Amino acid sequence: MKDFRSVADAVAEEIAAGRLKGGERLPPQREFARLHAIADSTASRVYQELARRGLTVGHVGRGTFVTEAPGAPAPAPALSEPADSRVDLELNHPVVPEQAGLLAAGLEKLVRSERLESVLRPVGPAGTPDAREAAADLLARGRWRPDPERVLFAGNGRQAISAAVAALTRPGARLGVEEFTYPVLKAIAARLGVTLVPLAMDGDGLIPEAVEEAHRADPLHAVYVQPVLHNPLSLTMPARRLDRLADVLLTSGIDAIEDAVWAFLRDDVAPLASRAPERTVLVDSLSKRLSPGLSLGFAVAPAAAGRVAGALRSGGWTPMRFPLEAMAQWQADGAVDILVRAKRREAGVRQEIAHRHLGGFRTCGDPFSYYRWWELPGPWRADTFVAAAARQGIAVTPAAAFTSGRHRGPQAIRLGLASPTRETLSRALATLADLARSAPDDFAGE
Repeated sequence: MKDFRSVADAVAEEIAAGRLKGGERLPPQREFARLHAIADSTASRVYQELARRGLTVGHVGRGTFVTEAPGAPAPAPALSEPADSRVDLELNHPVVPEQAGLLAAGLEKLVRSERLESVLRPVGPAGTPDAREAAADLLARGRWRPDPERVLFAGNGRQAISAAVAALTRPGARLGVEEFTYPVLKAIAARLGVTLVPLAMDGDGLIPEAVEEAHRADPLHAVYVQPVLHNPLSLTMPARRLDRLADVLLTSGIDAIEDAVWAFLRDDVAPLASRAPERTVLVDSLSKRLSPGLSLGFAVAPAAAGRVAGALRSGGWTPMRFPLEAMAQWQADGAVDILVRAKRREAGVRQEIAHRHLGGFRTCGDPFSYYRWWELPGPWRADTFVAAAARQGIAVTPAAAFTSGRHRGPQAIRLGLASPTRETLSRALATLADLARSAPDDFAGE
């Protein structure tokens, strides 16, 4: 029985050799299954794997196409769950040993009979006054604290982003994004009929002049930006760059969606929202701070609060009351601050592990970040390295997953350092380092 990865590798080689060209349509999955003598379910996994590597893109009603040619469809959509991978360096879920005990103590207070009835009542996007005050304290950083009256809630961070995009744009609108951007944002834009406009970056993040230039060429409706601990590059904009970007937004009348999901790891940096509040919707979430299973999103929208609240309601993205109350309890108990400090320390430890194994390669990662960006040594290509790593039981993400334009991007991968244990992470990075020092041909027959 053929393994889906080996079939995907064969298709990847066809693409690399130019026998399958950019923009070319692959056969329907059932036909593909017959051609390769595999089950329909295996063919489906092959197509999922090709999309995950950034080699193909699927369009409902049209089919699956090879990426990268002029006029080809947009790059691959959001990341999928890695299939059957023993070590997950794709998804990033920071966990520290003390979090279960700290969170359990807060939950015990919520499930007492005298509180449980109120905790289980429905709630809208504005939450409750106590929850808004707690959220304002939780989101505060760099001498900035949002106005609690402008804090809205969503079921999770992705829903908060979706609501912000829906509120600030419309179908056919142009949304400026960094040239490397959050993959889920690409899927959100496609679903809402919004066109992404790639904007140039440098070592300090998004270049404000690139925003001005794109806006002059054809007006932008909004810009989505990750100023602090950018995913995947781990860049943080210095204060001067943030000030300049705020000036561009205010002068040009462009709204911004500021994704601050990882910014809790750098509380010394005041957000873009503190510099251009009337033009910025800041979005954040609870799960990275506390635990992967704790889902709650935040949107701070001083000027567009009504539109964002409307988008949350119409999209069905309003929160449940229980996580709202739990967040307020953990914030009051000090559990949030304890866990945030622990996760900052843990990020530093994991970056040191990465540096120990990958110090001889071209990588970058902020000491407070849980990501590492790796520019692969030649002759490795990102797609073949991802496939070779998968055969070693390690899931990593190719640069193509993050590109916002039609080009595939550099021969690089992103490593998520948070999910495995330290020992597992160390072994996995040692394996990847050995793999990078080998020739791609060494693994062609595996």
